[in-house]
Amino acid sequence: MGNMANLDVKICGLKTPEAVHAALDGGASHIGFIFFTKSPRNIEPQKAAVLRKIARNRASTVAVSVDATNDTLDKIVEMVEPDMLQLHGSESIERIGEIKRRFKLPVMKAIAIREATDLEKAMPYQDVVERLLFDAKPPKGADLPGGNGVSFDWSLLADFTAEIPVMLSGGLGRDNIVEAVRIARPDGVDISSGVETSPGVKDIALIEDFMGELSRISRVK
Repeated sequence: MGNMANLDVKICGLKTPEAVHAALDGGASHIGFIFFTKSPRNIEPQKAAVLRKIARNRASTVAVSVDATNDTLDKIVEMVEPDMLQLHGSESIERIGEIKRRFKLPVMKAIAIREATDLEKAMPYQDVVERLLFDAKPPKGADLPGGNGVSFDWSLLADFTAEIPVMLSGGLGRDNIVEAVRIARPDGVDISSGVETSPGVKDIALIEDFMGELSRISRVK
């Protein structure tokens, strides 16, 4: 899949100007805002709109939602003006088609992975989205579809080929990112809880350390 020299990096679940600046200064290619009330990383569209201005012309802004209604997406797109929509729920191919026709924005679909058969389920989405994001399946009883700090077996991706870019997520952090990229060979990586001191609270030093580790193996865009 990916070329380590051109690895995309998305820092997700940002809520403060300081965290946005740290991500951008570290060379992140994408920043993510989460619009899901159950998440400790949830942000109101009007607040995200302010932070989005910081990133304009420096990184792509991704709006993350979970099985959102058209009304919810209307508000997010109008206020935040994201560059991409990330769908992190159980959105069907048909629903994704509706969203793309309505908003005319590229879409990244998150797929929960635990075993090889989960990768097979992702294949049909390649025809309707611009990116796939492979995240670990949440633990039983978890309220969140992502951001749980758990990883899956990266070797499942070692021989996986896709027609569109693939981002790796789930349980990534400073201590394992080099190994994860070496094994999975993704086109990009996505981190959220791995740069937090507590759920939803980004740590500037952890963001800097994470980006520093990535700089050892890639030229972060």
